[in-house]
Amino acid sequence: MLTLTENATAVIKNITEGEEQPDGTGLRIVQQGAAEEAELALTTAPSPEPGDQVVEDQGARVFLEGTAAETLDDKVLDAQVDESGGVQFVLAIQPPDQA
Repeated sequence: MLTLTENATAVIKNITEGEEQPDGTGLRIVQQGAAEEAELALTTAPSPEPGDQVVEDQGARVFLEGTAAETLDDKVLDAQVDESGGVQFVLAIQPPDQA
């Protein structure tokens, strides 16, 4: 199952807990295209879609569409914020003892 770093958890909570976001909002990840050429799309969503896998960590919620859940099953999601406030999400493979 996808895991989140502390940075990713903090960034996701910051994005999804704004005043204009309803309670329970999460970051939804959808896979677009075939596995070899797949792209992942990230959006905020007020709740998971039917069939989504839900990952929760310290109040951060991520909703994974079925194909994305399979692709990200052995991954770690990290996030970095640059000096201008831009967010970049990065995926890495989980260490063997966590996969």
